[in-house]
Amino acid sequence: MPSNSAGPLVGVRVVDLTAMVMGPYCTQIMADMGADVIKVEPPDGDDTRYISVGPAHGMSGVFVNVNRGKRAITADLRSESGKAALRALVEQADVFIHSMRAKAITRLGFGYAEVAAINPDIVYTNCYGYGRRGPNRDLPAYDDTIQAACGLPFVQEQLTGEANYVGTILADKVAGLTALYATMMALFHRERTGEGQEVEVGMFETIASFMLVEHANGAMFDPPLGPAVYPRTVAPNRRPYRTSDGYIAALIYNDKHWAAFVNAVRPPWAASCYATLEGRAREIDTVYALLAQTIAQRTTREWLELFRELEIPASPLSSPAALFDDPHLNAVGFFETVATPDGPVRFPGVPTWFSRTPGRVAGPAPELGAHTAEVLDELGLGVVEADIAE
Repeated sequence: MPSNSAGPLVGVRVVDLTAMVMGPYCTQIMADMGADVIKVEPPDGDDTRYISVGPAHGMSGVFVNVNRGKRAITADLRSESGKAALRALVEQADVFIHSMRAKAITRLGFGYAEVAAINPDIVYTNCYGYGRRGPNRDLPAYDDTIQAACGLPFVQEQLTGEANYVGTILADKVAGLTALYATMMALFHRERTGEGQEVEVGMFETIASFMLVEHANGAMFDPPLGPAVYPRTVAPNRRPYRTSDGYIAALIYNDKHWAAFVNAVRPPWAASCYATLEGRAREIDTVYALLAQTIAQRTTREWLELFRELEIPASPLSSPAALFDDPHLNAVGFFETVATPDGPVRFPGVPTWFSRTPGRVAGPAPELGAHTAEVLDELGLGVVEADIAE
């Protein structure tokens, strides 16, 4: 059962047929929040088990992080015994979530109609590359291809002069968070009405929506008032500022910040046309270039002290590795060390705080099939070791 007995999702059972990152990230958060997440894997396991370093075979760092706190069973869903086990799980589940293509899950006999026939109250979440109502519904999709399809390399080219992916699997993770909130909304509806329902989350649609928050810009009006791009984020001079001894990130953005900076530093180029946010926005790349000239004249520490004094948002440059030693993260107890069969693991923890139902790292990630016997016994299937091995 879940290690976190205090989270807001205690009592919720999730049947998790997702793989890679989008779906597992969604269900990892559910596990940290107290849900009993049962990960159903094929006999060879989730491919993410094998894509990065880890302390044991099949326990890569990526897999361990996004599957922590779950219980794992293996089931060959092409066999009748595997189908029977999954049907028994469905009977007792609150959520069924998968990341197979629509044709594949339907062919196995676990489309929404079949699952709802077993458990009408279930929340059934589809995690797809492309939504089923469009012509791309059967195309395979990964983070890189969705980034490209939604314009991330395009805006990176505007910014740096060369098309590049963003240096994180942004599409997978944002889509995973979207699947989480969509599933929670459906559970909230069920709590009020008793009605289960089917939910669909397309990675392409999710990242298109994400990108167009600011980049829709003038193109969303009829007639269009400008291109579909937010100028500030793609200005070529928008980059960390080089100081006399390193770099610093700072955003001297609103009029209060701008006036404080100009009064403290008195740069010779601070003309009246830059005095308002509207004026600076019209010449944003020029403003960035002028700021870069001035910031290059002092050390990172000097600027950081001044920006903190003026309450201007600023930060020195860091790295993912440095986050493990970040004083703020450690002060708030962000990292949690969990004992596992392969040694202690220092997990990045739950980023949210609840006064009554706190989340926490739910426990170690499961070895392949580690809980098969336990879960099948709970379901009353009366299996023996030979059945489990098969």
